[in-house]
Amino acid sequence: MPNTMMRLQQVSSQVAATVSDAATTAATKPVSHPSMQAAHPLTLVPGPVEFTDEVLQAMATPSESHVSTQFVHVFADALALLRQLFFNTNTAAQPFAIAGAGTLGWDFVAANLIEPGEDVLVLTTGFFADSLADCITVYGGVPTQLRAPLGDIVPFDAIEAALKEKKYKAVTITHVDTSTGVLSDVPAISALVRRVSPETLVIVDGVCSVGVEEIRFDDWDLDLVLTAPQKAIGVPAGLSIFIASGRALEAVRTRKAPCTSYYASIPKWLPVMQAYESRKAAYFSTPPVQNIHALRASLEQILATPLEGRFAAHAHTSNRIKAAIADMGLKQVAVREGARAHGMTAVYLPENITPAQFLPLVAAKNIVLAGGLHKDIATKYFRIGHMGVSAIGEARDDFDQALAAIKDALDALKA
Repeated sequence: MPNTMMRLQQVSSQVAATVSDAATTAATKPVSHPSMQAAHPLTLVPGPVEFTDEVLQAMATPSESHVSTQFVHVFADALALLRQLFFNTNTAAQPFAIAGAGTLGWDFVAANLIEPGEDVLVLTTGFFADSLADCITVYGGVPTQLRAPLGDIVPFDAIEAALKEKKYKAVTITHVDTSTGVLSDVPAISALVRRVSPETLVIVDGVCSVGVEEIRFDDWDLDLVLTAPQKAIGVPAGLSIFIASGRALEAVRTRKAPCTSYYASIPKWLPVMQAYESRKAAYFSTPPVQNIHALRASLEQILATPLEGRFAAHAHTSNRIKAAIADMGLKQVAVREGARAHGMTAVYLPENITPAQFLPLVAAKNIVLAGGLHKDIATKYFRIGHMGVSAIGEARDDFDQALAAIKDALDALKA
């Protein structure tokens, strides 16, 4: 395993360096859609995505005290809008937005909901579930990984058998694993857990799904959904966002041992989030003021129209891209129809073509795509992100450009 990971890191570094060189050259070319932004290559990876002008303008908010009346109202608005994004009206639950990365959400889960020695069933559909299992281990939890075949989902009968065999404190689901593009059926899995082991917490890693895939927190009886802003929410990285149910918060309150993290501590952050949402200042650690301004700006844009339309628009773009990829004779990593993400696509390259050859040619056309990430196939595929404004923004031709660049690069390499 160490040698494999070292090779993966070496390949990723080589591809990143080559793409960076090509993208730097391409950065002098203008993007072909209306924007106030400086000319730059189109970033069409599975996060970070392209951002709207309004979000970047909000990110440039002048210095402001984190306990000022003005900011308190901005933060309260953002938290209220997060409830809408998650289809949450049950006030026993609480949304959180904390300075950090999406990965910090794993620490919140492992340090607060899982006590040392407790068992966790990790449904593994790619690289990121492996990493979540590692995080649980760091905090003393005991993960059992149910692995799906590469590119597929974990079979429901295997999940049911595992839940009947042993008592698990929590089940974790990677809604979309960014390494494979596999989409897990969260409502069906949650219903299965509630039927077989109703006291088991249902935890969803929604980093690559929130804002593009439907997530109904209350209706699906979920306990924690974590995400990050730089994907379909369309905000620069810098926040760890999650929502925890009343059942999850009670599990934290009734722990036998204290939370095992100082910063990633729900007991420390919960009263802060509750205070801000009720439009009162509170303090544990300084919130990222500008990121919160940008989060509110993006959520206002997202929620200006019904979310169902947003999900349908992403599905339309996803179907278009997947059909074009198939027309080029390329296959997806995600093998099952109906279990493919709508915000990204992982695509196998033709035999004898590597990401190190392919990605720089695409980058030279002003398009930045992502290399492979899954350790078993890292040198065989690439990933394209299609979420947020690039996927559903009006008067944009991002994916006309991207698909043309992909075809041109493949033709050049086959010649």
